[in-house]
Parts: sequence; C-alpha cells; structure tokens
Amino acid sequence: MNGGHVLQRSTSASLPIATKGEGIYLIDADGNRYVDACGGAAVSCLGHGHPKVAEAIAEQSARLEYVHTGFFTTSEAEELAEVIARQTPGALDRVWYTSSGSEAIEAAVKLARQFHLERCDVPRSRVIARRLSYHGNTLGALGAGGSDWRRAPYEPLIVDAKFIDPCFEYHFALPDESPEEYGRRVANQLEDEIIKVGQETVMAFLAETVVGATAGAVPPVPGYFKRIREICDRYGILMILDEVMCGSGRTGTFLACEQDGVTPDIVTLGKGLGAGYQPIGAVVCTNEVYEAIAHGSAALKHGQTYNAHPVGCAASLAVQKIVEDEGLLGRVRVAGDRLSRLLEQRFGDHPDVGDIRGRGLLQAIELVADRDTKAPFDRDLKIHELAKIDAFRRGLLIYPGGGTVDGRSGDHILLAPPYNVTDAELEMIVDMLGDTVDAVLPA
Repeated sequence: MNGGHVLQRSTSASLPIATKGEGIYLIDADGNRYVDACGGAAVSCLGHGHPKVAEAIAEQSARLEYVHTGFFTTSEAEELAEVIARQTPGALDRVWYTSSGSEAIEAAVKLARQFHLERCDVPRSRVIARRLSYHGNTLGALGAGGSDWRRAPYEPLIVDAKFIDPCFEYHFALPDESPEEYGRRVANQLEDEIIKVGQETVMAFLAETVVGATAGAVPPVPGYFKRIREICDRYGILMILDEVMCGSGRTGTFLACEQDGVTPDIVTLGKGLGAGYQPIGAVVCTNEVYEAIAHGSAALKHGQTYNAHPVGCAASLAVQKIVEDEGLLGRVRVAGDRLSRLLEQRFGDHPDVGDIRGRGLLQAIELVADRDTKAPFDRDLKIHELAKIDAFRRGLLIYPGGGTVDGRSGDHILLAPPYNVTDAELEMIVDMLGDTVDAVLPA
C-alpha cells in the first residue's frame, strides 16, 4: 500500500502501488493484475509499456531534456506540429503546446480573447458553454465548465461563463422530435443567449464534441454542430471544441468533429495525444486566428515553463507514428463497433441499463432505476462508486460518474480501452462489467 506523505485524491483510502504496465494490464506491488478498460481517464490509448514510445523518451532525454521556448524550438516540436496540422481538418494549422488538457483550455480561452483584442473588438470577453460539461480543474477551466459540483467550492474565485443546455438526446429530446429537430432546437439556445447578453460581449462558444466524464460518452445528434457553426459565424464568435478526451483518434478519426462535418476555430487536445507516456496537451487554431495575432501584436500573451517540452513532444510524436503505422484509427472504428455490439448483447435488455452510447472507443452505459421513465437511482445509493469498487476487486478498471442527468443525480460507467485492444479483451471487459453491474444494483 501507499505511504503517508503523498496527498492523494481521497484521504480516506489507502491505494495499492502500481509497479508495472503490460498492454491492457496494470500490475501492483502484490502482483495483482488489473484490466485497464478506461485508460485511467481515457489517456492510455496504446496500453502500457509500448517499447517504441519508451525508446523515444529515453533517446530524447539523453540527447536534450529541456529548452525554454523563449530561446529555442526543437525538431520534435516542429515535426509533431506538422503531424497534427496534417491530420486536423480545414485551416487548423497552428499548434500551441501545453502540459495538460486543463492548461489547453486556459490557453484556448486566452487565445480567443486576444484574437478579438487584436481586431480592436475589446468588449468581447464572455464565453458561452454548456451545462453538464467538464473542461478541466484549473480556475479558468472550471469557470468555463458546466459541472456544478466541481465549481461549487471555488465559485468566489472563478470568472463565470454563461451556460446553455447540453445536446443530450436521451434525456432532453421531446417524444415527438426527430434527432435533427431536437439538435436544431437545442443549438438555437446559443443564438438566444447571444442576443440576451449582447453579441458584442461574446467572444467564444466552448463545448466538448463528445461529452466525456460528466455525462458519459454523449455524442451530438446529426446537424447539431453544423447549426452551432452557423450561429458562431453569424455573430462573429469563435467556436472552440474541447477534444481533450474525445480527440486524438479516440472516436475513430483524429478529431471527433470530423464526423460532424464541422471545423472549429480552436480545438484542444490532450490525453491520447501522448497516451500517458508524458504529460502533453495542445491548442490548435486556424490560420485566421493566428494571422490576427501575427499581424497585430505579434506575440501570444501567454506562456508556461514546460510549453513544448522536448521529451513530451518526442513521446507524442512516437505515439502518433504508431497510430499511423499500425492503422489504429481504423482499428478504433472496428473495435468500437465490436464494443457497441457486445454492450448491446449484454445490457440491451437489462432492466436497469437505460442507454448505451458513445463513439469509437469512448462508450458508456447509463444505469437507471426505471427504463420507461429514465428515472435515475437515488443519488445517496452512489451506484457508480459501488461499481468502481466492485470492478476494482474483480481486477477491472472502469471510469464511473455520477450526476449524469442534472449534475446531481444519475449514474454512468465510461469505457475507453486502448486503440489496439483485441476482440478477446473487449469480450473480457464486457463480461467483467456485466458481473459488476449485476452485483451492485439493488435487488
């Protein structure tokens, strides 16, 4: 078990010490093996212990471990930016590196503000985001996030955003609405909010393309983001998509928004960008955003010590080369379809599984007390927490969440296995998850 000097996320539990990773497995100091079905928080997209990434890290560390970006760039940073620019759609061609997804959101919001300042559009400072969203745990990212329980302790410290409803068809579409009708209705809330607060004050709209932790792998309905794009363009507002969790190939395309037929002005990346081998995130913006700064003040008014860290860039570059060389985006699509079918076979008729959803290898099941009414379990039961504990005892790592419906009630279980997961491993994950669900639900 862990010692007493590390401040853990929970001070009430003693954690086992992880000592090794092998593919989809993590191994603790006692030799117990755990099937990592969630990649921690959808991070470990290549599994654990990939020799090519480890080799790239060792080589880079021995050759050049750190430079300050005020003095130098590196070939690793430049090459990785080329890889990212080649894979992102449209004019998303300029890359700013961070050390995490939260930092990427901070940088993206600052970039949006500076874009408008460079154009002498000074009043534009508001961000409109969505309820049931999560964009990170730094104060700026919390301010732009719609997760009430995460925000609550820090409300006096954060700059508040304005919020509209999420695009969450399972819970919020009307009975007689088609998916497209629902998507247009909920997207139009953005226009309503812009008019309400004054278009001259709004600088950006921020959303997760596929909602991750707060609601559990919720994809947008067809046409939703195209309507959002139209509204942003009409009112001169930047569209920022948070793909820290769902991007970098997690849904089967490099950016999840490619499947929605839209290109944002700014997109944030993290997690799968470096697959957990090194901390790294990124902000990618269009040439239009870049040129506003390049022909204005010519300096991004932001910076951090480990921006474009050479070892992080080398690790991420190795990860992206493996994804490309092994055709793993295609594997994500195939394995995602397989996982969806397995979940449907196991839980499709389960009386307490209300919805099975997601894209690619970002999928979830939502647990409900009543399938007909979609009513959640009493939140005091803490079903999602019980599921995590039970699964862990069985040797399965899952990513559960509470507050699925309204930030307070509702339970879901998120799965995010590695891109190179085998069919046999997928079957094992769903079998073990089925045992956990049966064990923790009220009789």
